[in-house]
Amino acid sequence: AAVWMFLYKRMSSSGPMTVGKSKTKVYNEQDQLNVTFKDVAGIDEAEAGLSEIIYFLKEPAKYQKLGGRLPKGALLLGPPGTGKNLLARAVAGEAGLPFFNISGSEFVEMFVGVRAARVRDLFEQAKQKAPCVIFIDEIDAIGRGRGKGFAAGGHMEQEQTLNQLLVEMDGFTTDKGVIIMAATNRADVLDPALLRLGRFDRQIVVNRPDIDGRIEILRVHTKDLPLATDISLKAIAAQTPGMVGADIANLCNEAALRVVREERESVTQDDFQESIERVVAGLERKSRRMNPKEKRVIAFHEAGHAITGHFLEHADPVKKITIVPHGIGALGYTLQAPLEDRYLMNREELLDRIANLQGGRVAEAVEFDRISTGAQNDLERASELARRMVCQYGMSETIGPVSYADTRTGNFLDSQQLKKPFSGETARRIDLEVENIIRGERARARVLLDRVAEALLQTETLTKQEFESIAGQPNIAAA
Repeated sequence: AAVWMFLYKRMSSSGPMTVGKSKTKVYNEQDQLNVTFKDVAGIDEAEAGLSEIIYFLKEPAKYQKLGGRLPKGALLLGPPGTGKNLLARAVAGEAGLPFFNISGSEFVEMFVGVRAARVRDLFEQAKQKAPCVIFIDEIDAIGRGRGKGFAAGGHMEQEQTLNQLLVEMDGFTTDKGVIIMAATNRADVLDPALLRLGRFDRQIVVNRPDIDGRIEILRVHTKDLPLATDISLKAIAAQTPGMVGADIANLCNEAALRVVREERESVTQDDFQESIERVVAGLERKSRRMNPKEKRVIAFHEAGHAITGHFLEHADPVKKITIVPHGIGALGYTLQAPLEDRYLMNREELLDRIANLQGGRVAEAVEFDRISTGAQNDLERASELARRMVCQYGMSETIGPVSYADTRTGNFLDSQQLKKPFSGETARRIDLEVENIIRGERARARVLLDRVAEALLQTETLTKQEFESIAGQPNIAAA
């Protein structure tokens, strides 16, 4: 009997009998979670959208007296690293409620029917501990549109899981205070039935932070760092456009690690500058040996980017130029940082960006009368930008203000195939227009490069001040 009871407990705790149990992590007390809105910064709009849910969870009688009800669900949308998971934890932490945390991939199992069983078990646990918060991270793993993106034979299990989730969301009321939160960066693949009102009543966008948001995030992550007295968080935030909270957290950690390696006591502005370059371009590889011929080619290539970026009206200012290898494939780079956050670009700005991308290739052709493979990434980015101008932005006078973007078919069997909504003749005209844009901007990029390239060969690295002392102040008319 004792042996049998021992085996039964082993099987019931980790064996086949628990295969249908949910793998959710439950935080029962607020001190276990230890996350509030004080730990969230840079996404004030998303925080405000969730504050009302907290007020309802704390004082539901005020809303119910007027006939209001708690939203059943809140879907957090946004790029990776913007803080969606942190926001969900902060909601539970502020309200002091049990927090059920599970990833969409944790519902997946090799046995048929297990996914739906785990969905049922999750909601049963939540009903027993109501009021509480259920958070499903990466919900696109189980919430993809039915009939899309799955191989034949595997989509039925996926659809059963989604159907069970929809049934469970419809099967409970908000009177008990159970709120469902989910996060995804692929809202375009979610099933429309999951997004309708009555299930996810609120869709809260968690965007990349602007410069003020980045300053607030820097304050959160540097509050425990010994900062130098002359450090400027605003200057650091200005050099990190497009970075999200996770990037900035890594940036602060890299700066702290650099201080420890050099056995210093405080974090300086140079530490953050070095960390930004490490995040953007990768680690320096000074041990990599290059022959003088290749070194000269790289010097002229980076000088081409620097000169075009310096003289073009809409190009970002040059901060640093180096021909020291970085990362996996970068033999050198020119660091250009925008002066402000931008959300729209006009035709002239896009053309200047294409010309700037071709500066390195043009410099090689002018100096050596031949080109190398170093401009591969520049050509890819310039060609992609030119094609977007023609096909998506309607910025070509020859093609006209018509969108010719490729669209994906909806059938799951051929979801990877592209259907072009235009004829072969139109495709030929598009290719010619893209080629004309590239050739025209390459002609604009032919500027004098010798002085900067020669200085790079001598010093290997130029700061902004050193570069401007050689090239002079920007002269728009000269371009």
